[in-house]
Amino acid sequence: MFAAMKWLPRILVLTAALLVGLHASAQAIGTKTLVQTEQVRAELTAEQTAVAPGESVWVALSLTMKPGWHTYWQTPGDAGAAPNIRWNLPEGVTAGPIQWPAPTRILTSGFMSFGYNDHMVMLTELKVAPTAAPATINLQADSTWFVCAEVCIPQDGSFSMPIKIGTAVPMNTAAGAAIAAARAQLPQAAPWPVSFTRKGKVLELTAGPDLGADQFSEVAFFPVEEGLLANAEPQTPALENKTLRLAMTAGATVPANVSGVLVLGSGETRKGYTVAAAVTGTATDAPKEPASAAVAMPMVLALVFAFLGGIVLNVMPCVLPVLVMKAMSFMSRGTTDAGALRRDGLAYTAGVMVTFGALVGVLLALRAAGGAVGWGFQLQSPIFVAGLAYVMLALGLNLSGVFNVGGNFGMGQELASRGGAVGSFFTGLLAVVVATPCTAPFMGAAIGFALTQSPLEAILIFEALALGLAAPYLLISFVPGIARKLPRPGVWMDRVKQVLAFPLYAAAAWLVWVLAQQLDAIALANALAGLILVGFVGWLFGTAQKSSGKGRTVALATAVLAFAATVALTATLAARPEGQATGQSAGLSEPYTAARLEALRAEGRPVFVNFTAAWCITCKVNEKIALSKTDVEEAFKRGNVAYLKGDWTNRNAEISAALEAVGRDGVPLYLYYAPKATAPVILPQVLTPATVISTITGG
Repeated sequence: MFAAMKWLPRILVLTAALLVGLHASAQAIGTKTLVQTEQVRAELTAEQTAVAPGESVWVALSLTMKPGWHTYWQTPGDAGAAPNIRWNLPEGVTAGPIQWPAPTRILTSGFMSFGYNDHMVMLTELKVAPTAAPATINLQADSTWFVCAEVCIPQDGSFSMPIKIGTAVPMNTAAGAAIAAARAQLPQAAPWPVSFTRKGKVLELTAGPDLGADQFSEVAFFPVEEGLLANAEPQTPALENKTLRLAMTAGATVPANVSGVLVLGSGETRKGYTVAAAVTGTATDAPKEPASAAVAMPMVLALVFAFLGGIVLNVMPCVLPVLVMKAMSFMSRGTTDAGALRRDGLAYTAGVMVTFGALVGVLLALRAAGGAVGWGFQLQSPIFVAGLAYVMLALGLNLSGVFNVGGNFGMGQELASRGGAVGSFFTGLLAVVVATPCTAPFMGAAIGFALTQSPLEAILIFEALALGLAAPYLLISFVPGIARKLPRPGVWMDRVKQVLAFPLYAAAAWLVWVLAQQLDAIALANALAGLILVGFVGWLFGTAQKSSGKGRTVALATAVLAFAATVALTATLAARPEGQATGQSAGLSEPYTAARLEALRAEGRPVFVNFTAAWCITCKVNEKIALSKTDVEEAFKRGNVAYLKGDWTNRNAEISAALEAVGRDGVPLYLYYAPKATAPVILPQVLTPATVISTITGG
């Protein structure tokens, strides 16, 4: 026992020496195949542990990402950057290009990227020269990649792996099988003819015949060339007789020759095919439009559809109150003067048809000038929509009895009684104005046909629509029997009048909803203020009607001032269309440097810092929807806020240090330094104009 104990120190020394030797050998060979970050597990593997001279070995760098994170293909699309591998290889070993698996389309806030969710494998073929001597060599590689979710983080890793040059040995069980499976999934050369044809803005890919299936669950084309496609636009496939036609929207740059990967199928059946072909056609070629039912419609049928659509338009919520008011004016006046009724009916019809004629004339003129307008085109103007909402509200208030124009039955009777035929004419005009937000059955086909015909034919179809709208009232005025069957005047008419106010209120509410889609928050607030002022004007007018002397004068004068304020507010709406941007980030920003930040803070100026990158989708979205808004720009100017932009598209040690100083490792990052503040305010990664403004104003 004591003899064994005597040898124990020597055994320990020999063991330590052996461990040190093994460690030194490992260090000399330089084995490091795994890099782990919070978001990504990156691993370098080889298909074989040994390769014979003159042969090749496949190696793989795989990126396994946390759920919700993605990286990019060789052409990243609208944003992003492709991963890369830089090899440091011994003499006699060369690396081929990265072999990319078929990517997927990744849509983020309107930007389309091409890449991989959760997992991807980059394959590289390493070739050993025939003259290479047997030895154990070290494969070394440096790689960078971008991993993105709500933020984009550039990451990197250095890898090394020993491999023997000598007699080839069978593949590794796990790594070799995985690489073999990845190689089998690489895009293959298309086995059928492929061509590209440009027809104006449409770039069409044709593949086939003999695609081998009548339909595919997924069809997508991924171009190698940057700028070839408007990436976020849909790709529309049509498969017939095993020939595929894929319509895509051409981008800013369409070269003479196009290459890329066509992906067909999904899941286990998903396959990628490499395609390349010359582009025929030009940007000036017009795509052939398929014949539609409207284009093929006979003129007589279009006129009938238009007339029927006009009749149905009478019962739409926009028009029905006006028609009923006109009918009530008949009842209140009685039916003894048949001639007067007929004159009213003709004048009302003339008002409808003249207004429709003017409307279609403006519409056709705008289309001839290149405008993409159609039925209800005037509703694209916020001023018109707001004005129509105000008219609807005023009509409703009138029917509810807040104020009174023209006796018991409101504005409709006032128009009808003012000079008889003149009043009826303007009632017809009002009916057309309130009808423009509505579309009735039969109208769509007729209007679609009208806008493809000559101006004369278009006018005829619209006038048929106008005649249909006027037909019920015209029928009542020319058929005495119908007029005699109308109910006699009575108290019930006042109740009906009040009920009719609510469809008008509903129409006003709908028009406000339309404004909400057209305007930013400030302009919408102005429109709502105008709506309140219209109600105030109506109440003042009603008060004046019930007052006399000085009280009546004050009420009317105040109503005039309130009406003028309404007009002034409405006039501002055209200056605030949705999406208006003046490019603040380009016009007011200056490049970020730590020295410039310190100099501005020493001056006592507030500073807003935007750390961004060209490959960061969230950054682009924030700059578009928040930082480039006019109200944000004005807030910067009012507060004398300096705007620094740190562009991290390429590596920048100064920006990296700034990110690290606040505990961040990726962009976007937004910092606001208030005067005399010891630390910055960190804004959310998803911005709104209100968030930015409230931060810099302290609201």
